[in-house]
Amino acid sequence: MDTLYRLGRATAGDIRAALSGEPSDSTVRTQLRVLEEKGHVRHEEQGLRFVYLPTVPRHAARRSALKHLVDTFFDGSHAKVVTTLLGSDVARLSDEELDRIADLIASARKGSR
Repeated sequence: MDTLYRLGRATAGDIRAALSGEPSDSTVRTQLRVLEEKGHVRHEEQGLRFVYLPTVPRHAARRSALKHLVDTFFDGSHAKVVTTLLGSDVARLSDEELDRIADLIASARKGSR
């Protein structure tokens, strides 16, 4: 999806060429078919080619993917996510990033009252 968002609209071959590694053509086409079945992408026919376009705004796809990640790997716990992020990469967080996280927490506290 990230590649398709970057390209805006693309054929399976365009997407495959933009991906790292060497995914097979059938793998890319299968993933596109699954994404289309789920309503995340649609295609337009241009001659013999299918051109794919995202149907879901990037922020909505991001939110959905994050919810799935939190539910699947962290038992739905946002605290476990933050603990994992801070525990593994705290040395790489700048003071500005830590301040931004603190501001987000303060804002969330105000909003829940």
